[in-house]
Amino acid sequence: MSATYQTDFNLWIETTSQLLLENRWQEIDKEHLIEEISDLGKSEKRAISSQLIRLLLHLLKWQYQPQRRSDSWLDSITDARTQIELTIKDSPSLKKYPQEQLQESYQKARYQAAKQTGLIIKVFPEECLYSLELVLDEDWLPE
Repeated sequence: MSATYQTDFNLWIETTSQLLLENRWQEIDKEHLIEEISDLGKSEKRAISSQLIRLLLHLLKWQYQPQRRSDSWLDSITDARTQIELTIKDSPSLKKYPQEQLQESYQKARYQAAKQTGLIIKVFPEECLYSLELVLDEDWLPE
């Protein structure tokens, strides 16, 4: 079964699912199953962090380049908020995770904003001035 994991991941998933349904515990590739389940949690966290960085990036661009505001920036802001909301809806235990990641995500967004706008990084405050509540508020944009 371990060889299948290495050569045909989809087949490994189907086989493992079937073995679980049939309660054939001894035949299950436990090592890889545990690894995959652990990675699912990491994936959910990574998705929130990625969307939070994207959201903060576009909020910074919105605030510091008002002359370049566009519907695509607004779409990106809206979509990032929606994706964070959906991920937390699916995994309510991650409700506090965006707050835990706000400063780290902001630093990454700040760096990206400087690169994308051509503005020097010092233009953007070192600390995130937006509260998480505002960042996630679907009706809020920085002015």
